[in-house]
Amino acid sequence: MTRTTQQLLADRARLMGPNVSTFYEEPVHFVRGEGVWLWDSEGRKYLDCYNNVPHVGHCNPRVVEAICRQAGTLNTHTRYLHDGILDYIERLTATMDPSLDTAILTCTGSEANDIALRMAEAVTGKRGIIATDATYHGNTSLVSQLSKSNIPTVGFGLGQYFRFVDAPDSYRHPNPDGAIFAAHVAEQIERLIEDGTGFAALVVCPYFLNEGFPDIPDGWLKPIADVVRKAGGLLICDEVQSGFGRTGTHLWAHEKMGVVPDIMVLGKPMANGHPVGGVVANRDIVAAFRKGYRYFNTFGGNPVSCAAAMAVLEEIEAQDLQANAKRVGDHARKRMTTLAAKYDIIGDVRGSGLIFGAELVKEHTNKTPASNMTDRVINAMRSRGIIHSKLGRHKNTLKIRPPMPFSIENADLLFDTLDDVLSEVTR
Repeated sequence: MTRTTQQLLADRARLMGPNVSTFYEEPVHFVRGEGVWLWDSEGRKYLDCYNNVPHVGHCNPRVVEAICRQAGTLNTHTRYLHDGILDYIERLTATMDPSLDTAILTCTGSEANDIALRMAEAVTGKRGIIATDATYHGNTSLVSQLSKSNIPTVGFGLGQYFRFVDAPDSYRHPNPDGAIFAAHVAEQIERLIEDGTGFAALVVCPYFLNEGFPDIPDGWLKPIADVVRKAGGLLICDEVQSGFGRTGTHLWAHEKMGVVPDIMVLGKPMANGHPVGGVVANRDIVAAFRKGYRYFNTFGGNPVSCAAAMAVLEEIEAQDLQANAKRVGDHARKRMTTLAAKYDIIGDVRGSGLIFGAELVKEHTNKTPASNMTDRVINAMRSRGIIHSKLGRHKNTLKIRPPMPFSIENADLLFDTLDDVLSEVTR
């Protein structure tokens, strides 16, 4: 059955319930993908500058072959023995600090973050969690409490265990050494201790992607980690968006930020679209969790998922995609800086590797967010065949986060188009 756009929207509401979100004023109906390209139902080609789930490119041949080969051989759960999960965890943890040597595989980043919070409780005996105020870490009943802007109106009364600190904002409130943020974390730790909740962990994306990836220097998280550990808590780094070489400078963003987390959470890009997530920690932390909770996940770590995830690691290495992210990201930042000199609407340029963008403002003096104009830019880019989005507290930061094979030629098409769009919308 082939539906029109209006039929698709009506049937989504009928079959999936209300409030199922879509992108763009005119939603896109994609039917095929390859590399950094997507095609809609009418055959129009789009440059994908948004999706990090197909980390090594849409329909990557190495990943597709690995999935098909394993699916044609065996797929079952981890209560039966299989080599795939062990081979993958060994290869994954070999890319990390030696202290991160043990893993639990899940199906989603939400599940992985849920486990990470329970690990923190198992190790510390406390339940107090601190997070930034403009982020997102998932949608289980526990993890959804980490998103201050999206806390559900119904739930299980878990909000009492969570405290928030303002996310860093390098544009409006420069804090180059992390000291102010560290002081805010210390203040919330003290409040958790005073009210009897106790402090278990700080949860952050080490590159603060949902917060608009502020332009903070390498090593910035080190004083924050020191405050957390001095108080007996754990540092949880959610690398769902920032990991696997995306920053270009490092395979993992926590390395760029100068810390080794106690617990590391992975998700979206792990298997190029196959549903895989994971939690990595040292074996003592994992043992404490497994002693405190009887955890089993039917699909987590199944042979097909592990084959897909292994293929992603192999492709990153074979194609040197981290180096590509650095090379293309450096070029992209130069192009964005050139546009900033041309258009006053661009208040701040930021990014590293293949996560880059700019914050759009109404004027530079007060740095008033141009949120509505950001929507106009995104929709105008979509109409010209370029897919990207927005994020940040004010939803005015262009979020450009393409698949890792993105090239300088692709970047030039993106910025030539953005130049035309900015010229039009600011006229």
